[in-house]
Parts: sequence; C-alpha cells; structure tokens
Amino acid sequence: MAKYKIAWLPGDGVGNDVMEAARIVLDEMKLDAEYIHGDIGWEFWCKEGNPLPDRTKKLLGETTCALFGAITSKPKEEADKELVAELKGKGLVYRSPIVSLRQELNLHTCLRPCKSYPGNPLNFELRSDIDWVIFRENTEGMYGGVEFHPLPKEVFDVIAKHNKAISKFEKFGLENIAMSTRIMSRQMCANIVRQAFEFARKFKRKSVTVVDKPNVLRETGGLMIRTAREVAKEYPEIKMYETNIDAQTMWMLKNPLDYDVIVAENMFGDILSDLAAQMVGGMGFASSANIGDKYAVFEPSHGSAPKYAGLYKVNPIAMILTVKLMLDWLGETEKGSKLEKAVAQVIAEGNVRTYDMVKGAKDGKVTKEATTLEMAKEIAKKYREN
Repeated sequence: MAKYKIAWLPGDGVGNDVMEAARIVLDEMKLDAEYIHGDIGWEFWCKEGNPLPDRTKKLLGETTCALFGAITSKPKEEADKELVAELKGKGLVYRSPIVSLRQELNLHTCLRPCKSYPGNPLNFELRSDIDWVIFRENTEGMYGGVEFHPLPKEVFDVIAKHNKAISKFEKFGLENIAMSTRIMSRQMCANIVRQAFEFARKFKRKSVTVVDKPNVLRETGGLMIRTAREVAKEYPEIKMYETNIDAQTMWMLKNPLDYDVIVAENMFGDILSDLAAQMVGGMGFASSANIGDKYAVFEPSHGSAPKYAGLYKVNPIAMILTVKLMLDWLGETEKGSKLEKAVAQVIAEGNVRTYDMVKGAKDGKVTKEATTLEMAKEIAKKYREN
C-alpha cells in the first residue's frame, strides 16, 4: 500500500497539461504515492449541474491531500447558458469548485510564495532578490459567498434598521441592487495572522506586513488590524507593519525589499499575490497551497487558459513549484528542496524556456520554445542529477 493517497484533479483547460508535467517530475522522484483521479470542473457543471460532484467530495475524504490543475469559471448568466437542456431552468447556480473546496474543507490558509529565481528573463527589472511569502485568509472576507441580487426587501429593512447609510440606495429600486458582503471573524483573522508569524519565526523572516483598508472599511479592516496587533505581541522578535491595500501595491513595486511575509484577507490577498507573481515572472511561476487543519489542496495560481488546452505550450513551473509545496506539507522536505533546486538550475541555465520565457525575455537571450512536457523533463533530469 502506498504511503500517500493523492486526489488527482486535472480540472479544466491547461490543467490537464500541467498535471501531466507534474506526473513526470513525481515519477522521477519516486514518491511513494497512489494518484486517484477525481472529476471536477466546467465539464461536470455543464452536464451534471455540479462542478464538484459528490463522488469527488467522497474521494477527498479518502485521500491524504489533493493536487489540482486549473479551473474555468464564468459569470452566472454564461454558466446558465452552457448547461445541458434538461438542467436549464432548475434553479442551479454555478459556484467555483475551488472556492467550495476551501470553505467546505475549511482550507483556511492560502500560502503563495513569490520568489525571483536568478536567470528568469521575466523577473521585474531582471532582479533576483525578491522572496515574498503571502498568507491569504481563504474562507471569509469578500469571497465568503453571501451575496444578493436583487436585494431582498427583508434584508434591506434589517440593515436599514441598524445602519441608515443603506437608505440612499433605495431610490434605485431593490431589483437593481446587487450586494456582496465582507464577513470577517476575529478567530479567522487571528488564525491567518498567527500562521504568518509562525512561518516568519520558523524560517527566520524579518517582518510580517498586515494589509487591509481600515481607514475606509472601518469595521472589517479595523477588526483585522486590531487582531493582528494582539497576535504580534506573541512574537516580539518579528517586526509588524500595517499598510493599506492601495498603498501596498505601490510600495511593493517601488521598494520590494522592504517586504518579507505579507498577510491579508481573502480578496486583498488575491490581488496582492497576482501582483507579486507578475514581479517574479508571471503566473507561470505562481504556486499556491490551500491548507486546513487536516487536509490540503495544492494548485498553481494560474487559470485554465482554454485557448492553450492540449497544446502543451504553457509554463509548468508554477505547477512543479506547487508540487514542492505539497512535498513540504507531507513532510518530504528533502525531496521538496531538491526539486526547487532543480527548478532554479533550469531557470538559471536558460537553455530550456517555454513560450512565455522566450516571448517576454528581457535578457536578450534567444532560445527555442520548449513545450510544457520538455520543461518538465528537463527539471526531472536536473532532479536526477542532483
């Protein structure tokens, strides 16, 4: 019996391509694991009305963790149109399966490392000194899923009773109003901030920057900052900084070395991690982990890029670095470090580059475009040689 059972969730579009690349690397390192396929994604929404079928949820309960490729998500109206005829008009509502996984499995911590590897021709200003780790609260905030359209009168009346500021919107007609809530709890604010500080302490990081917008979002942002200040008292050796989300995006570009570990609520963490990814080469280098108390789902941060599906064109490094995060979570840290070293070597040598690294190269080096699988094979080769 294998030591680990890993749910294998290709998902949509290029998810299949990068998962195939991941398998090349995993097979090379001979991880003692069984990979069990699970159905997830747009195909199952269209033909079953559920992008996260119950059989897949059952599989997750029987496995150690999950490796996930990519997901396609579309607005409500477009999603309705793509249902098979017999499912239309039955009140089905599309919801991103990755968001559902995060909430149903309480995968409260989204970990997104952003590191500029030397030799990456896509690094911001060709610098190789950025090494951020972003902690994003994964279950609350603006992505909590409590939304209304049209706005029910009962909801409007209750809010108006406690906060008259909503009354100014009544003139538009409740049928014309959409509302998305930002719900945050002291417990989960404390949890994500503590995760960030624990990481900083374990890996001897110099600071934790807490990002929100308390000068405008006074209640939710205020709760986040007040809670962070309390948690920070437990870590006197680590500096804590507080910034507003708009200023933070500016300062990350202007003074990237001022930051180390960064923590934010769900939507702000999403925005910051995409900005950070672009500064270290783009989404082809953006790994992530969704971590709970007992389970974790690992996924590259990029989307499904349907126009490239099956062409084996996209950069698999984000997925391969995601495998590294999975190895670390499993306790296979030696394998994880060896894999990251192999990735860094391939990037530094610059002999094998996927289309994004060739097209956007700022270092003047001309190379042939490698396929998704050629890049994976080169990384596997370096792993074997190390």
